[in-house]
Amino acid sequence: MAEAAAAQHQLLLACTGLLLLLLISSSSVATARSIIKTLPGFPGELPFYLETGYVGVGENESVQLFYYFVKSQRTPVLDPLVLWLTGGPGCSTLSAFFYESGPVSFNFTYNGGLPTLELNEYTWTETLNIIYLDAPVGTGFSYSTTQEGYIMDDYKSAAQTYEFLKKWLIQHPEFLKNNLYVGGDSYSGIPVPMIVQDLYYDSERGGSPRLNLNLQGYVLGNPVTDAYIDKNSRVPFAHRLTLISDRLYESAKANCHGDYVNANTSSEQCESDVQEIEELLRDINIQQILDPDCTFSSPKPNEEKSNLQRSLAENPDDFLSQLGEETLYYCHEYRYTLSEIWANNRDVREALHVREVCTIDSTNQQ
Repeated sequence: MAEAAAAQHQLLLACTGLLLLLLISSSSVATARSIIKTLPGFPGELPFYLETGYVGVGENESVQLFYYFVKSQRTPVLDPLVLWLTGGPGCSTLSAFFYESGPVSFNFTYNGGLPTLELNEYTWTETLNIIYLDAPVGTGFSYSTTQEGYIMDDYKSAAQTYEFLKKWLIQHPEFLKNNLYVGGDSYSGIPVPMIVQDLYYDSERGGSPRLNLNLQGYVLGNPVTDAYIDKNSRVPFAHRLTLISDRLYESAKANCHGDYVNANTSSEQCESDVQEIEELLRDINIQQILDPDCTFSSPKPNEEKSNLQRSLAENPDDFLSQLGEETLYYCHEYRYTLSEIWANNRDVREALHVREVCTIDSTNQQ
């Protein structure tokens, strides 16, 4: 998903460079929303409220952030409102919508063509109102009308997301009194606390417009926090999971003094211990150690893995059907290809009311 989002980002940059933008003023595209009754791949009408739209942020509202909003299927007026971001940075929020908490997911029995959808019985939207946001700009269907708009860092992204939420709530005043949470996973561990801080101080200092937000807190899943902390935490974690021995762990702890990031500056024995640990963890799926590592990474060139990786990049539409259902379940990462195929389908983009900022010749685009 991150690679797909990055590729789309580059394509959008190229399109803005060629001035193949929508011929509409920024004021007319600042806000737009549509209620979605049906989705390609799902049988019949959706049994839940789905809204998509754009909110303009930044200078002259040149950045257009795309969102999916699902109302709680219990009591929307009373249930909490959650703004949810995904990681990367650069992964479309569809990864959360389809693979984590959204009301629908893919049927993973795939034989080519447009992937089909089915209801997710474990959806968080049973009791939550959730805004799934494509951020930062260049992610998913969010775009900028200027090349400068794609120059981004965490501070600017957080500020734009904060601006998005305030404008979204002005458009949806019925949710102003709901308990408000901001959440995200992976790389969102960086911007989410920054966004929450902006929202908190906005309420304290009476920002304009004054919205009196009912901010309750934030939620983070497997978050990125700090490279030093995150990497150092992997060693005791691996030891608790018996991925490294007591002997090696105690040696590394004594020789490195808990600092496994700067191993090469501690001592030769520390560096040796860390290298041994990295070798033991090299082919482990760090997201789920009981699953196979299907990231095609290998300490040595592997022709078979390289061919699979090239096949996925060049021909994603029938890659999964070639692998077969057994392999698809074996390697969970392959399932993300379904969202790429689905989202790049022209009928899907029309159903979601996605703006065709420029003509993108995606692989196997339908």
